[in-house]
Amino acid sequence: MLYWSLIFLVVALIAAVFGFSGIAAASAGIARVLFGLFLILFVVSFLFQLLHA
Repeated sequence: MLYWSLIFLVVALIAAVFGFSGIAAASAGIARVLFGLFLILFVVSFLFQLLHA
């Protein structure tokens, strides 16, 4: 999931450089959502491992 977040971030940066603001905004939004989901799942997984260790 972190991989896809980085891919969308790179797409957003490339689209912004070439002036495609709509695609850049959409890609940045998707990257932000995926990164947030990654962080939530990471924290839940970390806490689950601490409780069952």
